[in-house]
Amino acid sequence: MKKSLLALAVLGAFAGAASAQSSVTLFGILDANAHFVKNDGQSRRLSLDDSGINSSRLGFRGIEDLGGGLKAGFWLEAGLNVGTGNEGGGGNKIFNRRSTLSLISGAGELRLGRDYVPSFWNETIFDAFGTNGLGGSNNVFRYFHVRQDNSIGYFLPSNIGGFYGQAMVAAGEAATSGGVATSLDKPGRYIGGRVGFAAGPFDVAFSAAEQRITTGSAPGLVAGDKVKSYNVGGSYDFGFLKLLGYLERDRFTNAKEMKYSLSTVIPFGQSEVHVGYNRSKYSSDIACPAVFNALTCGSVVQQYAATYQYNLSKRTAMYGTGSILDNKNPTNAALPGGFGAPNLGGKSKGFEVGVRHVF
Repeated sequence: MKKSLLALAVLGAFAGAASAQSSVTLFGILDANAHFVKNDGQSRRLSLDDSGINSSRLGFRGIEDLGGGLKAGFWLEAGLNVGTGNEGGGGNKIFNRRSTLSLISGAGELRLGRDYVPSFWNETIFDAFGTNGLGGSNNVFRYFHVRQDNSIGYFLPSNIGGFYGQAMVAAGEAATSGGVATSLDKPGRYIGGRVGFAAGPFDVAFSAAEQRITTGSAPGLVAGDKVKSYNVGGSYDFGFLKLLGYLERDRFTNAKEMKYSLSTVIPFGQSEVHVGYNRSKYSSDIACPAVFNALTCGSVVQQYAATYQYNLSKRTAMYGTGSILDNKNPTNAALPGGFGAPNLGGKSKGFEVGVRHVF
């Protein structure tokens, strides 16, 4: 009830302040699907699920021209669950997807608040499934860092001949965005950056980051551990087909994870076909017990996925996605939305049919 009242108060504040802004925009995405998952050794599960090809969300963004080429902006974005109307992840946060305040000029953008970490951009932009639903490359990951609280970010201006980049630093400050094995956010100090070049059909980017963990997280990390992440991704649009892919290495105190993703988008008429292969190999320097998501050291998880998407308009689409996640060695990773985990070394199979609308 308190959260509902707070949300209404925030909306009221937007309505009163709209006249003071140069522009304020309400935007969002609603994505819901019939979702089926069967894990080896477990009962099948059929449910109404969310965010099959895009993450459901509701957001507000605004920009004010301060003169002299300087602008101020804000971005508040909350995840949604279409089936229940509840927030979509992020614990007790209202604007769990993004909450930032910016100053923008010809020299670039200074951005403060909760935002995506630089390395995540390569994972989601160079994945034909956008790290969403049953086909997302994140389904095979042991370590997955999406957002960071309390961050200070800088973005290069967009008019420097196709080059782009960003840097981010963040103090731990007792952040509440992580600390449990299933969280996609990690508390603790963060330093990272990303640089890239895009020209015509070509796009390539590299990122590097160091995360200091303040609480036990994934996989088998303890307070004080550091994770060093490096990834490189790219895409090339041939017109009739777009190829995307990335390679990532995450180094932990006594282990490492190598991630690979290769996918494609094939458009024809009002339709699109997305096909992808994703693989993760986790290896340890020492003998270790079961770790994050009951995965064991020296394990491999791979995934095959395909989506057919029919665009009814620029905003509305229908889609169907099928995916098979295959555990090698004694691991039991699973697709989202199933009952329990598959048997060690087993498979997780899923299919979803849904509708997405952008506004």
